[in-house]
Amino acid sequence: MTGRRRHRDPPDPEPEYVPGTLLDWTNRDEHWSWEERSCRYCGGPTNLRDSKRKPAHKVCAEEALTRQAAEAAEAYQIGNTK
Repeated sequence: MTGRRRHRDPPDPEPEYVPGTLLDWTNRDEHWSWEERSCRYCGGPTNLRDSKRKPAHKVCAEEALTRQAAEAAEAYQIGNTK
């Protein structure tokens, strides 16, 4: 057996997040309401509803998900370094 190591390619960089592409809200029956209400994140008026039927702009919901994922990843990394 030789002491040679196989070189691995570096990991692919994470794709850059483009607002408006994370969630698929194309089903109008699930994500649309004729009643305009305040977005749960920014407070602006919206007819859109999230998966729990709470009023939310799609971009606001995506930003919240991105933030939650980053916080979870940070908590996971902190928990694994102890």
